[in-house]
Amino acid sequence: MTNAIHLLLHFLVPGTVAWAFFRDRWRHAWLVMLMTMLVDLDHLLADPIFDPNRCSIGFHPLHSLPAIASYGALSVFRKTHLIGVGLLIHMALDFTMC
Repeated sequence: MTNAIHLLLHFLVPGTVAWAFFRDRWRHAWLVMLMTMLVDLDHLLADPIFDPNRCSIGFHPLHSLPAIASYGALSVFRKTHLIGVGLLIHMALDFTMC
């Protein structure tokens, strides 16, 4: 998968999930899930910052297995559900690049 398609999926998949499961407030749900892309700020800690051949999962701190488990926990609670779902979608999409 190319980087452009991968990046596009980070917008389309949360939008589709928001539309399918949060139809009454899909714009809000989509925005919250898009904001979870800020998790990629941990890439700034790496050298080089971007390596197309590097798997993010397990390399960057916010892409570690303990972090992903905490995202699963966030998705269980009503107040943090959208954040957790957005982060899990993000991790799943990043995993496809490994």
